[in-house]
Amino acid sequence: MLTLWIAAVGLCFGSFINVVIARLPLPDDVDEPDPGDSWWEGWKATFRISGRAFKRLAWPPSRCPKCNHQIRWFENIPVVSWLALRGKCSNCKTPISPRYILVELLTGALFVAAFSRFGWTQELLSPLVFIVFLVPLVFIDAEHWILPFELTLPGIALGIGLAIPQGPDAVRTSLIGAVAGFLAFRVMEVGGFLATSTIVKDEHGVERRMGREALGAGDKYLLAMIGAQVGWRALLAVILFSSLQGAVVGLIRMRMTGRAGPRDAKTDTAPKTEVKPEEAKSEEPKTDAPKDPTSPSDEEEEVEVFPFTPSFLAPGLPLWKRLVLVPVTIFFQDIPDSPPPDESTGEIPDWKPGANNIPFGPWLGLAGLQVLLFSPWLVAQLAHTPWQLVANLVLGGT
Repeated sequence: MLTLWIAAVGLCFGSFINVVIARLPLPDDVDEPDPGDSWWEGWKATFRISGRAFKRLAWPPSRCPKCNHQIRWFENIPVVSWLALRGKCSNCKTPISPRYILVELLTGALFVAAFSRFGWTQELLSPLVFIVFLVPLVFIDAEHWILPFELTLPGIALGIGLAIPQGPDAVRTSLIGAVAGFLAFRVMEVGGFLATSTIVKDEHGVERRMGREALGAGDKYLLAMIGAQVGWRALLAVILFSSLQGAVVGLIRMRMTGRAGPRDAKTDTAPKTEVKPEEAKSEEPKTDAPKDPTSPSDEEEEVEVFPFTPSFLAPGLPLWKRLVLVPVTIFFQDIPDSPPPDESTGEIPDWKPGANNIPFGPWLGLAGLQVLLFSPWLVAQLAHTPWQLVANLVLGGT
């Protein structure tokens, strides 16, 4: 009976998570921080955007995006309403995405799995809260390639805070896990940029380091949230499982579609015209000039590079501000800099994933759930085998 109650609670939270997934990433009319603003102005703009994002979760009431029909309470019962309506709006019969019932069932199943793992104890609350924050992050990152601060930062704080009732050892493990997770990916972010960057001179003759983004800026906050929940010793397993699973799926997609990343809208929607062999031969340009082997081919993906300008080296700053900005630059500044605003609109262009880019957040989230829910079972299965030592080292011996 208690298991059914836990499942019902999970289904209800899954219904709310659908609202978070749909509304939190929506664009806001608050001005984005300008790349030239100070770090403090950027943070203030971020908090203004976050405040409006949280308000969107409560208002307005849910409506059909097609006909604007307001969803009535009996049309919003988890799972039951979607099945009763046969996955369509009751007014205009527009199909409702199956993601809604999938998220509800997934959240209910994860609640039951957490209950089976931790039982009806004070330890159960923390993993349930973790699931409520992690599930929307996985779906948002998979669709929009972003990990909102509105979820990761409260998730980190709650992961550490909910460890307090479990004693000082649990708090220390959670705190170290959050810090270690953040720093591990921050080092990879900085090191990846430095490894792929080069120093070039701009139009003013000033030398600048140019490179490309090595890791999503939000991934380190997600790993910190996972570390706050599973502890620092299990972080190696999270990174290992997420990298392995993401690589396997990426290779399969490359094998099936020719690209690991998202579909190219231009090439997928462009009309295909048949060209006869004779016409193709006549249209082929005749040239005896050898092709430059150093020039990129048409099939190669062009990689954009951007500079990185440490905040504490900005001109005109007093010494005390430079000292304050040193740790901000080391730990929090985006690497590389944001692209320059568009000359015609003045807006910063959105980042577009390449042909072989895949979001890492969903795989981190999946690995975090696997370690949280199944690590004791896996360690027990590998006990008294040659893999026992590896399991204890990678999974933390939990």
